[in-house]
Amino acid sequence: QVQLEESGGGLVQAGGSLTLSCAASGSIFSTTLLAWYRQTPGKQRELIAVITRGGSTSYADSVKGRFTISRNNLKNTMNLQMNGLKPEDTGVYYCAADRFGGRWDVWGQGTQVTVSS
Repeated sequence: QVQLEESGGGLVQAGGSLTLSCAASGSIFSTTLLAWYRQTPGKQRELIAVITRGGSTSYADSVKGRFTISRNNLKNTMNLQMNGLKPEDTGVYYCAADRFGGRWDVWGQGTQVTVSS
């Protein structure tokens, strides 16, 4: 059983930076994929960054070049470094795990990020 918990959200001015963390209560070493999603007001939940067990990454165009996803399988953690934040990055950020392949079956509760202009 794996549970995820996000932290690090908050209020930041446009152009600023935040680092989100996702801690797993159980081992994620065998988890194939980890990801960050965000839910912005009036929009569907959006997949913004994915990292494989081996560390390969991919990003949504909206965050590419500004956000960096990383994971530490020994510490059971995953981070999202967010630079150059924009007001449109405001939303609730969720971490998710795909343990068996095919769907995101474990979710955190979300952490709020607010970017002021």
